[in-house]
Amino acid sequence: MVLLVAILLLVLGFALLIKGADVFVSSSVGIAKRLKVPPVIIGLTIVAMGTSAPEIVISVTASLRGANALAISNVVGSNSFNLMFIIGLCALIRPMPVKLQEISKDFWVSIIAAALLLGLKLLGGEHIPRLGGAIMLAAFAVYMVALVRKALKARDELGASRERADKPGAKQRPMALIVFLAVLGCAMIVAGGQLTVDNATQIALNLGITERVIGLTVVAIGTSLPELITCLVACKRGESEFAIGSIVGSNIFNIMFVLGVAGLIAPLEIDRALVLDTSFLIVGSLVALRFVYSGKFLAFKEGLVMLLMYMGYMVFVLI
Repeated sequence: MVLLVAILLLVLGFALLIKGADVFVSSSVGIAKRLKVPPVIIGLTIVAMGTSAPEIVISVTASLRGANALAISNVVGSNSFNLMFIIGLCALIRPMPVKLQEISKDFWVSIIAAALLLGLKLLGGEHIPRLGGAIMLAAFAVYMVALVRKALKARDELGASRERADKPGAKQRPMALIVFLAVLGCAMIVAGGQLTVDNATQIALNLGITERVIGLTVVAIGTSLPELITCLVACKRGESEFAIGSIVGSNIFNIMFVLGVAGLIAPLEIDRALVLDTSFLIVGSLVALRFVYSGKFLAFKEGLVMLLMYMGYMVFVLI
C-alpha cells in the first residue's frame, strides 16, 4: 500500500514539474518581452534562482544540521548534471543556437566560481571558514550588479526595435498576472521536484536499493529536475538562449549564493573526493565553453560528447 501511494505521488510530482515548467517558461519569456530585455538575462536571474530552490533548501538545511559535506556535494553534483547532462541532452534533441556575445562572459563567471570554490577547498584544509562564505557572497553581489547593468543596457537597445515591431492595439496580459503565473509555475516546479525526490527515494528503499546509491543518483538528479524540465520545455519552444542562460545562471547562483549562505551559517566541511568532483565541473565547463566558441550552435555531436563525459564520470564515482 505504501509503495502504491509513493508511485501515485511520484506521478503527481512529474505532472507538477511538466505543467509548472510550461507555465514558468512562457511567463518568464513574457516578463522578458515586457521589460524589453533578452530572454537569456531573465534565464540568468529569475529562472536561475527559481529553479535552484531545491539546492537552496537542501544545502542550507544541511548546514544548519552540521552536515556541510552534503551541502557542497549537492551543489557540485547538481552543477555537473545541469551543465553536462541537461545541456547535452537538449543539444542532442534539437540544435541550440548560441549568441556568443550574450553568454560567454557568464560562462566564464561560472568557471571562475567553480575555481574559487576549488581554491578555497585547497587553502582551507578540512574546512572552508566563514570568511570563504563571505567571499563567495561578495563575488555574487558584484556579479549581480554587473548583470543588472547589462540588463538595463540591453533594454535600451531592444526597446526601440520592439516598439517598432509591436502591433498597435495588440492585447497584452497585465504584468501582475504574468508575474503571478511565473511564481505559480515556479512553485509547481519546486513542489513537483520535492514530491519526485521524496517518493523516488521511498520506492528505491522499498526495492532494497542502498541509501548511498540513492544519494548519488536520485537526490543529486532530483534537485536538478526543475532545471531539466524547464530547459527541455524552453528548447521545445525554441527558446535555447533562455535554456542556456538558466543553466549557467543556476550554476553561478548555486556556488556563489547557496554555498555562500551555507558557509556563513557554519564552516563548510571538505571531503577529499569533492576536490575531484569540482575539478570535473571545471573541466566540463571549459569543454562546454569550447563548444560555444567553436560555432553558432550546440548540436548533436557536442551534446553527445557532454552526455558521455557525464555518464563516464558517474560510472567512475559509483565504482
